[in-house]
Amino acid sequence: MLSSRMRLILKDLLSTKSPITGNDLANIIQVTSRTIRNDIKELNEILLQNGGFIKSTRGIGYELEIKNSKIFKLFLQEISENATFLASKTPNSPEARAIYIVRKLLLANNYIKLDQIADELYISKSTLQNDLIEVRKKLKSFKIEIESKPYYGVKVKGNEMNLRFCLSEYLFNRKEIIFSMQNQIDSIFSNEEFNTIHRIILEEVKTNEIDISDIALNNLCIHFAIACKRIRDRNYILLAPEDFEGICNQKEYKVAKQIVTKIEFALNVSFPEVEIAYIAIHLLGTNKIANTNLDRQELEALVGSFLGEITNEIIMKIDNRLKLRLQDDKELFIALGLHLKPAINRLRYGMNVRNPMLEEIKAKYPLAFDAAILASEVLKEKLAIDIEEDEIGYIALHISVAMYRQKMNQDVKRCIIVCASGVGSAMLLKYKLQSMYFNQLVVVDTIDYYRLDETSLKHIDFIITTIPIEGEFSVPIIHVNTILGTEDISRIEDYLQERNKNKIAFLKEELIFLQKDLQTKEEVIKYLVNKLELKGYVDGSFGDSVLERERLSPTSFGNLVAIPHPMTPFTSETFWAICTLKRPIDWEGNRVQFVCLLSLGKNKTPNLQGMYEYLIEIIENEQRVKQLTCCEVKEEFIELINK
Repeated sequence: MLSSRMRLILKDLLSTKSPITGNDLANIIQVTSRTIRNDIKELNEILLQNGGFIKSTRGIGYELEIKNSKIFKLFLQEISENATFLASKTPNSPEARAIYIVRKLLLANNYIKLDQIADELYISKSTLQNDLIEVRKKLKSFKIEIESKPYYGVKVKGNEMNLRFCLSEYLFNRKEIIFSMQNQIDSIFSNEEFNTIHRIILEEVKTNEIDISDIALNNLCIHFAIACKRIRDRNYILLAPEDFEGICNQKEYKVAKQIVTKIEFALNVSFPEVEIAYIAIHLLGTNKIANTNLDRQELEALVGSFLGEITNEIIMKIDNRLKLRLQDDKELFIALGLHLKPAINRLRYGMNVRNPMLEEIKAKYPLAFDAAILASEVLKEKLAIDIEEDEIGYIALHISVAMYRQKMNQDVKRCIIVCASGVGSAMLLKYKLQSMYFNQLVVVDTIDYYRLDETSLKHIDFIITTIPIEGEFSVPIIHVNTILGTEDISRIEDYLQERNKNKIAFLKEELIFLQKDLQTKEEVIKYLVNKLELKGYVDGSFGDSVLERERLSPTSFGNLVAIPHPMTPFTSETFWAICTLKRPIDWEGNRVQFVCLLSLGKNKTPNLQGMYEYLIEIIENEQRVKQLTCCEVKEEFIELINK
């Protein structure tokens, strides 16, 4: 079988009409002249059996000569078909190759030569060196390094628990929810063994009334499979004595011991006691509490007063920063507390939770995701642990549910009717409106104009009047005819659906910048921040906060859109600054051409969720984004945004 370098040498010899030197071949393939000489020697032995040979002339170079064209043609056809078959199975993008290399290094017990990896991937050594830069980045996030030894090759080096978490990461498809794991664990386990693990774990969690999700069950099975493989290879977990003692006193340790006893018998593998504690850690991190019918006192009794305090502080911080008014939401307090109990166990031991919905959560619930980032700050401050994006995404789901619950309660508008033509016409208008909008509108009262100054508007959303009203009031006024016409109904519906709010109420014409030639996300952010500073909207710390938010989690959402914003409110009012680019740029793995820099105001912002929903409409509307990125005139851009 030809190696990848031999194929490259043969390709160059076939394509040239004159001799090619060893130095030229070495430069093309990015190896030493000595390596080329060794490869030429081996390649020539293969060619001599297949109708050709390599002629070497000192001082001139190498050239290919064909002795039997029929045999040589069949040889070329055979290696071409073989290469096509292998290419269909071989990862061909830098990202796919990096994942392949990570898995290979993690599964290897000894050193692996780089030449071997390059041959398997059909790439040059220089391409492999570039791929290893990305491989090192991926491993670094698990505190794992690549150790290199001359004449032996490379292998991974790190804490055993981190190695297992990393192996789990790259045996799974993070982007999908997969219930059949066999295709992903063929390299370490047979189908029969994996099914045995799954059956035993399922029996024991049911018997011991441990409530875990389907995804958590699959995670647990894969961690057990990895543990079995590593134990068979004599690689064991090390736990600090205080950690071991703390776990041994938990109910989950007893369940882990029961599972291990059955798996030891079924698979003929012996688990040291510390490995049972490792399995218990996973049970602690996946055991969810199903009972949500609790009050605050019952929750604190279940999860502890300290966690109750943390949950309360999270909600307060979200309300203070984002004005979401969630502090009175008992259901959010309970749901968040119940979620955080196993989550903190996961975080404490560095378990790499997976969230297959992460990208969708970030794109469709950006406000809830920002609120969850604030929650992660509280957890980091109180527990000294870093929260990854996947865990932040799960917290965002709970916050999003609370926001929808609040929206449902707020969707019904309260109004009063001012009518000067008598009780009959006022009641006609009242019942007409309530019959048309019975689930959207409550008419609190019908009054005469002269009583308006005496009427409290504290819990009133707007006024409907049949006569012109002068003066300033704290709520909007809608002027209609006593007998409602089409235009009257349209005005009322505009208010009820908030269509009367201009969709660019948060956008200022002077903060629209079209068709800019910028190359990186940092350049775009710096450009927009400089414009805001020059126009007096923000001070120098605004840009630092925007970049800090980007480091926590990229704000690109696919479909060419990014919505960067600072960690905390810096301005009194909420506004957008928009920049479109001549060409898409890379924004942490997503292509971006439409950038909306968002500044949330410190003052109470009306319908903040509505603003986010409109931004989401843009994100999801591919045609609209393309039209906006093609605009060259601000007036056309504004008209399209407001369409």
